[in-house]
Amino acid sequence: MNYAELFRVMLPETALEIAALVVLVVDLGFLRKAALNVRAGAAALLGVVGCAAALWVMPLQPLGGYIYPSTGEALLATGGTAAAAQIGILALTALTLLLLVDTEFTQHVGEYVAVILMAAAGGLIIAAAQDLLVIFIGLELLSLGLYILTAFAKRSGASAESALKYYLFGGMSAAFLLFGFSYLYGITGSTDLHRIMLGLYMPNAAAASPLLYMALVMIAAGLGFKVAAAPFHLWVADTYEGAPAPAAAFIASVSKVASFALLISIGAAAVHVFDGMHGKVEVITGFHLNSQPVYLGFRNVWLELLMVLAAVSMVVGNLAALAQISVRRLVAYSAVAHAGYILLGLAFFSYTPLSAAAILYYVLTYGLTTIGAFGVVAVVERATGSDRLEAFSGLHQRSPLLAAVLLVLFLSLAGIPPLVGFWAKFNLFAAVLSVSRSGAAVGLVALAVAMSAVSLFYYLQVMKRAYVLAPADETKIALPPVTLVLLAFIALSVVALGCFPDLLRSWIAAFYGGM
Repeated sequence: MNYAELFRVMLPETALEIAALVVLVVDLGFLRKAALNVRAGAAALLGVVGCAAALWVMPLQPLGGYIYPSTGEALLATGGTAAAAQIGILALTALTLLLLVDTEFTQHVGEYVAVILMAAAGGLIIAAAQDLLVIFIGLELLSLGLYILTAFAKRSGASAESALKYYLFGGMSAAFLLFGFSYLYGITGSTDLHRIMLGLYMPNAAAASPLLYMALVMIAAGLGFKVAAAPFHLWVADTYEGAPAPAAAFIASVSKVASFALLISIGAAAVHVFDGMHGKVEVITGFHLNSQPVYLGFRNVWLELLMVLAAVSMVVGNLAALAQISVRRLVAYSAVAHAGYILLGLAFFSYTPLSAAAILYYVLTYGLTTIGAFGVVAVVERATGSDRLEAFSGLHQRSPLLAAVLLVLFLSLAGIPPLVGFWAKFNLFAAVLSVSRSGAAVGLVALAVAMSAVSLFYYLQVMKRAYVLAPADETKIALPPVTLVLLAFIALSVVALGCFPDLLRSWIAAFYGGM
């Protein structure tokens, strides 16, 4: 193993780990007796600098990532989906760190920022991983950080309860995922994603096809938990409700980007081998494609699993959100629905700039919008002590700017033009129909459009209270300076990216120029 080359590939992760250590040294060694707001501001600032440093060293990575010299198996990728997703992860991490400045849920701000940065490093690994073992290591590094962040409000019983539920569900999903990975390795003899796909052409893969399908089901269950897809979503509402607002924002944004980047990598490996290398595969394996149909079974079963998860997530997420009286739980169930929309894009995935860019566009803009939504919820909770719908009554009278930000963000999540959420859905559904005009594709897109209309109802329930109902308390809500700037920036970004959708879309598509 060439450790120097591996170190170059992992420069962004290394920058985050160094920043985490610096935050701990500064907070515990120099600022322990300072005021909490000073410590929080310093820790968040150092964390943002760490994210910026990780972005700065990304161009120093070698092209193509890291490949074992002796076997030729890929370990980590650079460029393409990996680079776009990693930049998105770092940007969203910086935004969630800024949410910490004006909150008071913990006295251990240095430790909190350190855990955020280490979890973000796990997200970077997941986005670049091309090997089953590296995928699992990245997922566990990210997941362990998320469990800790959920429980960080030590004075809150809801935080402890939600963290315990999250941990138990997460441990079970990790077991399913690792069991499925072990079957794939046993069938194909490799942990490299591309070699696994090639291995499906070999005779032992055909003989072990029942185990292959079982492996796919377990992998779908494990990854379905990570992206909050129904029916593996039971942790989401409790976690979003009990976790501190900045931690919930991180879970809803960064972990989603990393997990869906992983699913794109899996889909890209399958498409690259199955659809782009037919002739080469026959030469490498020595088998004619028509005599080795197991790869078709793999692709069909995987796509059917994704379609089922997408349909169930869209229906369950939107219908469950209708009954919520907690805005946090409402956002949680809407996250399940949004996972369904993205899974729809992955079910009809074609590794082209249109398809891959549409999925990443959706995930990144959803993450940005959700961070802003949790920022608004955090301010309302501090002012009223609750996140229930009634707490938002008369918000436009108590804080016109906060109500305006909430209006922009929720209408974007509902997919109302000209906000960025509309273009995210439009691009994704158009990409699906460009790949397939089958009855299943058209039917699922129609279901997605119908469920988007349903989502408008529960988003407007919050808006109704903010703009129509009278407030129980007319005291003005003061917006702290950092939170004010952050929320205004996110809302303006949502509007600007909606008015000029090609800005982000062309930036993402540029990463696929060398395909």
